[in-house]
Amino acid sequence: MKKLILSVAVLGAFSASVHAQTAPTPEHTFTGNLTVASDYRFRGISQTFKQPAVQGGFDYAHSSGFYLGNWNSNVSGNQYNNGAGLEMDFYGGYKFEPVTDFTADIGLLYYYYPGAKVGQTNEKYNNGEIYFGGTYKWFSAKYSYGLTDFFGLNDTTAATPRGNSKGSGYLDLAFNYEVAEKTTLTLHAGRQWVRHYGEFNYNDYKIGIARDFGFATIGLAVIGTNADKGLYTAVDGTGRSKKVGETTAVVSISKTF
Repeated sequence: MKKLILSVAVLGAFSASVHAQTAPTPEHTFTGNLTVASDYRFRGISQTFKQPAVQGGFDYAHSSGFYLGNWNSNVSGNQYNNGAGLEMDFYGGYKFEPVTDFTADIGLLYYYYPGAKVGQTNEKYNNGEIYFGGTYKWFSAKYSYGLTDFFGLNDTTAATPRGNSKGSGYLDLAFNYEVAEKTTLTLHAGRQWVRHYGEFNYNDYKIGIARDFGFATIGLAVIGTNADKGLYTAVDGTGRSKKVGETTAVVSISKTF
């Protein structure tokens, strides 16, 4: 899930881009990233039962605007049952600049959870989306449209069957601004729509600050949602439950190389 917490790594790239404007763009660019976070929040919802996460990935970009990438994170078996406790994201797309200072982005993203199945069914959590986005200076917007059921939600897995959930969508609005040298403020607001299952709709937000210390970027963010606490609750094997959409503070340390 191209995660909220990953914005920390993006901030480092945002700062570096200022210095890269005077240098020629290489035809092929390969980068990697590694993050350790106190919680993995995807669209405001904890994916690790409010426990820490280790995350990392690799990206390839061509000077024409095409790119490919992979990103990975541990996830909780209390939320992604019967699997390896792993999320693997595969994505690719095309970025271009139709007008000065505005970058458009279109791509495909696939979330893969090895071995994980919803409850006692054979339905998988794997999820595919197409996204359309744009960035103008400090502002960005992106809309993701679900090509598959929303993380396995359909007539087989829903408590009250109402059809499949293909066509669900997520709107991501963000503002990234360098408030001081190597220090970036992030503001985010999002809206998740789940087709045919409106009770799962919610808003989420993030207020974060991150500083690039050279050896790594350290970030602190407050993340929350108005998601239904009864629906967005996870339970472990001992019966202990956690409301995974509650407001929390996330600390992270990341490095792009």
